[in-house]
Amino acid sequence: MKINPPKISNKLPVVAIVGRPNVGKSTLVNRLCGSRQAVTDSYAGVTRDRKVFTTEWNGRLFDLVDTGGWIESSTDTLEGKVSLQSEIAAVESDLVVFVVDGLVGATEEDRAAITMLRKKNRKIILVVNKIDSAQQEPRGWEAASLGISELYMTSALHGRSTGDLLDAIVSQLPGDSHGSTPELEDNGILASVAIVGRPNVGKSTLFNRMVGEDRSIVHDEPGTTRDSIDTLVETDFGTLKFIDTAGLRRRAKEAIGAEYYSLVRAFDSIDRSDVVLMLIDSSEGITHQDQRLVERIDVSGSPIVIILNKWETLSNEARVELEAEVRDRMGFIAYAPILKVSALSGLGVHKVLPAINQSIAAYRRRIPTSQVNTIVKQAIAHHSPPAGTSIKYATQGAIDPPTFIIFANRELQRTYLRYLENFLRDKLELGPTPLKIRVKK
Repeated sequence: MKINPPKISNKLPVVAIVGRPNVGKSTLVNRLCGSRQAVTDSYAGVTRDRKVFTTEWNGRLFDLVDTGGWIESSTDTLEGKVSLQSEIAAVESDLVVFVVDGLVGATEEDRAAITMLRKKNRKIILVVNKIDSAQQEPRGWEAASLGISELYMTSALHGRSTGDLLDAIVSQLPGDSHGSTPELEDNGILASVAIVGRPNVGKSTLFNRMVGEDRSIVHDEPGTTRDSIDTLVETDFGTLKFIDTAGLRRRAKEAIGAEYYSLVRAFDSIDRSDVVLMLIDSSEGITHQDQRLVERIDVSGSPIVIILNKWETLSNEARVELEAEVRDRMGFIAYAPILKVSALSGLGVHKVLPAINQSIAAYRRRIPTSQVNTIVKQAIAHHSPPAGTSIKYATQGAIDPPTFIIFANRELQRTYLRYLENFLRDKLELGPTPLKIRVKK
């Protein structure tokens, strides 16, 4: 199975927002994008992975990359892995916007980061953030000691001087200096695939193995991924957009701060995906949170692929018990394929892409009306509807997922609708996709 490493948009210039933790990088990204795209909070380390946003200023489109805080650290630590992602973003960019905290001034960590960027021959704009008024500007000039000639004093929180900063950014982007931007090509995305699950079940590890590079931060501390990350991956079946989401540990009403926004983003990822990979930690079994999350995915109408990760950690007896538990507690999505994998070693991962492809094909399948009516008549012949109920006609009204409309003289009982659903699924071989039935009088 060929999987090519993902790339940022082919034709758009790339601007990386880099700096040490808690200087306001994500707040600046939100301000430059004109909306709340990046997760922010008042403590350091909220952003850990690279996240790309396409934004526009004065007719110029460009990719803006939000990064985690950069500090000098061993790559074996979580901080070191986050810093490495910042360095990769800087290397891949056409321009680096380096952010410092104007109220703190230039620190040794800032100087080390600038040295790192200079070694990589990066073009740099220096942003002194948190300068909310002209009275605070004298404090901001301390950052000039970093030796970057192009310096802008801004307040990302209040929007002060961010227009001037955007003017400076687009003036240094490669391409047409008159402000035009090449048209984006149709990327031909086959489907969007969300990877969801509780914290520390191996989502980012599976994601990295699927895309072929260490794109998300992987560490043994639960809750490492705080945001949803979209990555285009070329496969033998076509281009897929993978969405690696934050771990969902609480219900929405219980989450606060950055965790709340991560939860909202993860639910949004589920709603805009075509297929959802639901990861479960085999060593822990099916938890109440797993069950609630699967129910939430089922409501979205997207096909689900259940992935029992860390399968290699179970004994033969434990495997049998887990399979029985899945059938018992997730029987309402009996159509969903169940894969046993080890994201860490790669065991069984080769089955994921074919399962995604089969789910997409079923999700988008359209059946001729004549065939639908023939099968519904067969279903009625096998098991008649309740007395006094007459089914006149049936057709497929939509795809994504397959939705069938039954015309009858009255509402159908829930049990009979379930019977029709199972009959249609079996005879049409719809397989790994939900389907819906609507009744019209």
